[in-house]
Amino acid sequence: MRKENFFAEGPSNQNAIDIFEGQWFSIMPESLGVDSNGMGKLHDDGRIHWASAALGGFEGKDVIELGPLEASHTAMMERAQANSILSIEANSEAYLRCLVVKELLNLQRSRFQLGNFVPYLKETDRCFDVGIACGVLYHMKNPVELIELLSHRVKSLFVWTHFYDEDLISGNESARKKFSGSWDASHSGFDHTLHAYGYGDALDWKGFCGGGSESCNWMEKNELLEAFRFFGFEKLVESLELDHTHGPAIWLAFRNARFD
Repeated sequence: MRKENFFAEGPSNQNAIDIFEGQWFSIMPESLGVDSNGMGKLHDDGRIHWASAALGGFEGKDVIELGPLEASHTAMMERAQANSILSIEANSEAYLRCLVVKELLNLQRSRFQLGNFVPYLKETDRCFDVGIACGVLYHMKNPVELIELLSHRVKSLFVWTHFYDEDLISGNESARKKFSGSWDASHSGFDHTLHAYGYGDALDWKGFCGGGSESCNWMEKNELLEAFRFFGFEKLVESLELDHTHGPAIWLAFRNARFD
């Protein structure tokens, strides 16, 4: 029985999970013997398997992961023998959940830092073999800025992101009502259109998985791909996910011509 922040039971994996009861998105690995009441099988995520195949695996590589959420993808890459993983998370609650998972799974080559990855990418001079931007680009206010910053720091890149498609969004009522207009934007000489997306009721969930503002900006698919080309990324492979509940999504793997 638990009183305030004290546990009367003996130590267990479940106790650690219960610190963040009602906040977990990830279903935990069966080996942990816990119930997180999560909804996503992120510890065996097909997107990371796809990224590994597209980018030649993670073994021996130094990885930067943007927005690890709950360290599920981090754990997958460590199991795949990545040399090191630097995971940067701006959400303090998600950061602490990452530390719980790091302890429970005994991750040894992964380091989690609390903060915004945009200023980190601006300030660091470190380069990485692989960048992982899974579920972060569409949460940005200025997504093209992030693409440019990554072009200076990663030799290869996996991206999974939603994108704006007027026809597909108009047919998705739950997604359509979250958009509030579009405008012309420009960053470092790249002109494009941004579409404002508001999180709405999702902001009230304790396990909120979005960005640090009440809204973000989505890009159209063709301009998104052109932005990567503009900043030196060469597309290796792509896959479309047009029937996603929250709006169309795209899987992308790139090599960075800057490092040739």
